[in-house]
Amino acid sequence: MGRAFEYRRAAKEKRWDKMSKIFPKLGKAITVAAKEGGTDPEMNAKLRSAIQNAKAQNMPKDNIENAIKRADGKDAESYTTVNYEGKGPHGVLVFVECMTDNTMRTVANVKSYFNKAGGSMVPNGSLEFLFGRKAVVQFEKTDNIDIDELELEFIDAGLEEIEENDGMVYAYADYTNFGDLTHAIENKGIEIKKANLQRIPNSPVEFTDEQLEDIEKMLDKLEEDDDVQEVFTNIA
Repeated sequence: MGRAFEYRRAAKEKRWDKMSKIFPKLGKAITVAAKEGGTDPEMNAKLRSAIQNAKAQNMPKDNIENAIKRADGKDAESYTTVNYEGKGPHGVLVFVECMTDNTMRTVANVKSYFNKAGGSMVPNGSLEFLFGRKAVVQFEKTDNIDIDELELEFIDAGLEEIEENDGMVYAYADYTNFGDLTHAIENKGIEIKKANLQRIPNSPVEFTDEQLEDIEKMLDKLEEDDDVQEVFTNIA
C-alpha cells in the first residue's frame, strides 16, 4: 500500500522541508482540528496528530499554542474544509484538500492550476471511488520494535497493514479507526512522527520520468497555494 504513493510522498516531503509557508499550513490544521474536536489533545485525536505533525517539522511551541488558542477566536469560524478533484497532465488523477476562508478564491486558483497544465477539474465525487481513505501513522523502526508482533497487537485497533521502508514504519487502517490506531501506538510507548488521513489510489498508474516532470510542475503550484493542505494522486 505504501509503495502506491511512495514517489509522491518523497517528492512532497522534500519540497515541504523547504517551503516557507509550511508553518501557516500546519497552524491552520491545528486550529481547525481544535475547533472541530476541542482544544485538549488527549481527547481529540485529530488535534493530537496535527500537533505531532507540526513538531515533526520543527514548528516552535509558541506557534502551536497560538494555533490552538485561535480555535476559540473568530478566525477559526471562517475556515471551511473543501475538496476539489481533477485530471492533470497525462491523465493523472488529483484529489486536492483545502482549508480556506474564501472558497471563491480557492476554487478559482485550483481551477487555474489545472487549466494551465492542460488538465481540468471534474465534479466532486467523480474520483471518490478510485481512492481509499486511510489513516496512516508513521514512526521510526528501532531495535526493540518487532513488526510481526505489532501487527498482531494492533489488529484490534483497526490495523490493516504495516510495513517498513528506509528505517520508518508505516501503519495503515481505515480512516474511521484513526483515533484507535494512534492511541494503540502511543500506549505501546512508541513516538509517532507523523499521523494523518491519506487518499491512496486503488489502481495506481505508472508514468514515465518525462511525464512525471510535467505532473510535478502542476502539483508544485497546487501545494504552494496557501489554501491547499494536501494533494493526492494516483501515481504508482
